[in-house]
Amino acid sequence: MIEAADFIEAASARGFGLYAGVPCSYLTPFINYVASRGVGAPRVARDGFTEPPPQRLRYIGAANEGDAVAIAAGAALGGLPAIAMFQNSGLGNAVNPLTSLTWTFRIPVLLIVTWRGEPGGAADEPQHELMGKITPQMLEVMGIPWAEFPRETGAIGPALDRACEYMAAEQRPYALIMRKGSVADSRVPAPPPRELRRRASSPMEGEANATRRQMLGAIQMVLRNDDVAIATTGYTGRELYALGDKPCQLYMVGSMGCAASLGLGLAAARPEKRVVVIDGDGALLMRLGVLTTIGMERPVNLLHILLDNGMHESTGGQATVSPNVDFRALAAASGYPRVLAVSDPDEMREFVDWRIPGLRFIYAPVRPGVSAELPRPVMTPAEVAARLRAYLGPRYEM
Repeated sequence: MIEAADFIEAASARGFGLYAGVPCSYLTPFINYVASRGVGAPRVARDGFTEPPPQRLRYIGAANEGDAVAIAAGAALGGLPAIAMFQNSGLGNAVNPLTSLTWTFRIPVLLIVTWRGEPGGAADEPQHELMGKITPQMLEVMGIPWAEFPRETGAIGPALDRACEYMAAEQRPYALIMRKGSVADSRVPAPPPRELRRRASSPMEGEANATRRQMLGAIQMVLRNDDVAIATTGYTGRELYALGDKPCQLYMVGSMGCAASLGLGLAAARPEKRVVVIDGDGALLMRLGVLTTIGMERPVNLLHILLDNGMHESTGGQATVSPNVDFRALAAASGYPRVLAVSDPDEMREFVDWRIPGLRFIYAPVRPGVSAELPRPVMTPAEVAARLRAYLGPRYEM
């Protein structure tokens, strides 16, 4: 049995600075230790954005395990090694980003997966029985090498070194499976709940007066050198690419609904950059919980844009339920301090070019329609990610 502090400090010495996860009783000492690290005074970054208080470590509680993987991937993409940790009962929720985000874009993330229902282990609830039997095999099927989480202090360093060596060589995730009783109960109490925030009001209903391509053109027109744009899966990324490929742009493939989580992790790792997430109604509906995580974290350098055409256009035009959903009210209720609606490219350009710091959500209804000659990026996703890392350059320490 080890102390949580011993593992976390050893990981910190190897650069790991962000943890994203979903609670499990096995992980309680980890979460409490990371979340309780001291904070300092806010500071202003070079471009005028107010940075969050400096922290040696940061914990972001995700709405689900897939979001935790995507948040950690965003941080890693920004140059901050990150850990995603969750109960094995939620490993199924993480399969999509593990197979189509971290694998496809070659983004290394260290996973800590608890082993509830371990065969021959401690008695557990019936819902853990099957996942307990297949947890190692699931990781292996996804091509993720794994090892047992260290249970002795002397084993921590070698376990982390093996993980880091693999991730550095392969640029892909590595997992540690944590048995019950691996970590001693923490003396660190859970941090107090955060204060409730006043919710913003929902804006007026918007009209679909422009196409997605026109809105993307307006966004791209005002992107600056210190901006990073993440375009969601499907035609959004392909149209942004067709309008003009830039090294500050990342085109999501697969991992549907993870664009905002990836953007949150990147914004946390690189507070001196503005991260512009361009989402779609079908994608956001898949993982609405991310709104609550972003609304709680409130990164001042994140701009979340939703282009809503009411359909899954890239898969055949099937309707989504977005006509029955008030996304602006959802964002406001989730804690976004500023919620806006735009109906034409001129308004979009104005709001994207608005450089005042602060988390914002922009809702833009758009008309369906796409060019029959829409190209696909010629670079592979891994090449796009590598190019973005090079564009971002070294991460400076706060």
